[in-house]
Amino acid sequence: MLQAFDERNLDIIVSVGGRLSHRNEAAVSPFDSSVQGGDAVWEGLRLYQGRIFRLAEHLARLRRSAKAIGFAEIPSDEEITEQVRQTLHANGMTDGVHIRLTLTRGVKVTSGMDPRLNRSGPTLIVLAEHKAPVYDLAGITLITSSVRRPPPDCLDPRIHHNNLLPSILAKIEANAAGADDAVMLDQRGFVAETNATHLFLVAGGRLGTSAALACPEGITRAAVLELAAAHGLACDVRDFSLTGFYTADEVFVTGTMGGLAPVTAIDGRAIGDGKPGPVTARLMELFADLVARTGTAMV
Repeated sequence: MLQAFDERNLDIIVSVGGRLSHRNEAAVSPFDSSVQGGDAVWEGLRLYQGRIFRLAEHLARLRRSAKAIGFAEIPSDEEITEQVRQTLHANGMTDGVHIRLTLTRGVKVTSGMDPRLNRSGPTLIVLAEHKAPVYDLAGITLITSSVRRPPPDCLDPRIHHNNLLPSILAKIEANAAGADDAVMLDQRGFVAETNATHLFLVAGGRLGTSAALACPEGITRAAVLELAAAHGLACDVRDFSLTGFYTADEVFVTGTMGGLAPVTAIDGRAIGDGKPGPVTARLMELFADLVARTGTAMV
């Protein structure tokens, strides 16, 4: 799976530190912490029909992540929301938009890892693109990566940080295998997530997903769990091995970038009959209805 470039993004306006610039002119300082050491946190948002889905939850996670790694300053939700609104307005965007928020520790007075070198406050980057959900709704294929998710005592996954190299290495393996994405295991050998999404399975009429021990607590994941509970679909949140996914009736992934998408094969094994299943289809319908009627108005 390779995302297609949308020509509408050729001249988008990007916000860096509150300054709106053409994508070719937008600049981040070489002394910025994100450049120096990936010292930043981020969120992916999606705009549906003029509303951002679960903006408050995303901003709360951004704030928790920044606090966890000791940011001295964190912009208010109102400040962040206004910069997002200004960016969307500058681009005339109202629907089918993915927004990547990046909050860095800011610009250093000289290069180095020490956060005491940051004396100018954080840098907020708002990148909004015309981008439909990126996965094929007819189904995607996965392979299992050799790259493991770190345990919480190494790098806590509840920190939504910019150190994405493990995910990139896993994606490289998926590309080499001709798969869309890669399953990533935790240090004990249980399924954590993919390089970009959370995983759900359906077996014996029950839904299941891995406990968020070696993966972030996803916003879309939480929405799916709520929808399942509201519509009488039991869900087990616990450790699952690869065998549980190999032998499931259905598997699907969740995430802001791709929404909900069925998985038709993992490591060459067909999931169910190799086609999207009825529970997945039902949850996709419920999720589409949810995003169509809820969210924070931007336009």
